[in-house]
Amino acid sequence: MKISESGYYRWLRNQGKPGARQLLLVKIQGILSEHPDNKNYGVRRMQAALAQKGTHVSFRTVYRTMSEAGLIHRHRRPHGITKADTETQNRENLIKRNFNADKPMKKLLTDITEVQCADGKLYVSPILDCYNGEIVALEMRDNMKKELCIDTVKQLRKKFSRLDGTILHSDRGCQYTSYAFRRELVTSGLIQSLSSTAHCYDNARMESFFATLKKEKLYQIPTYRMKREEVKTVIFRYNLRLLQHTKDQQLQ
Repeated sequence: MKISESGYYRWLRNQGKPGARQLLLVKIQGILSEHPDNKNYGVRRMQAALAQKGTHVSFRTVYRTMSEAGLIHRHRRPHGITKADTETQNRENLIKRNFNADKPMKKLLTDITEVQCADGKLYVSPILDCYNGEIVALEMRDNMKKELCIDTVKQLRKKFSRLDGTILHSDRGCQYTSYAFRRELVTSGLIQSLSSTAHCYDNARMESFFATLKKEKLYQIPTYRMKREEVKTVIFRYNLRLLQHTKDQQLQ
């Protein structure tokens, strides 16, 4: 049978012992069971989670292990969504990835991010000034309805009065393309700018702020064990510290 004697006895000794793939699957299932949101983990996020726990394996190994266990999520594509044509989207994108501004309140960015808390998700809606990176308005709610974004703009108007000619850039989420939100922009004197569909880099500076917020603060604490109100306080304090840092830099 072309099998060495030592190879045969090695196989005999290992009978009934779990293989490397089986041991990896146990670790993967452990990560999935840590928190309900972990069930959404894809291969890359699972590979990163394993690495954080000291298990360094290739993407292919993680993929094959999850695939054999039926843990791979099917990629779903939406159908029937009406989208503006490319020419229209280009006209509506006034920022065109130029996030520099030579004076305050000339170019503003906004978006929504979510944070998992013990009592549900917290949705964060800030407005960032491209001039110095200052967060000039900030609203947080337990939902991401259009009123969240509208009230963020109202907070901005209450603080700075009308802002005639100021550009406010966002993605094409239904909140930002709603009639009520656009009416609030007109009331505030703001000019709307919209990213192209599926072009995350069109609002890259706002995404960068969210990444910094989560890396420097939110990922350092167990937000999924904290109430929304506690997390709100953490974010408000972070923003105040960021504002003070911005002012100190301007004084220098």
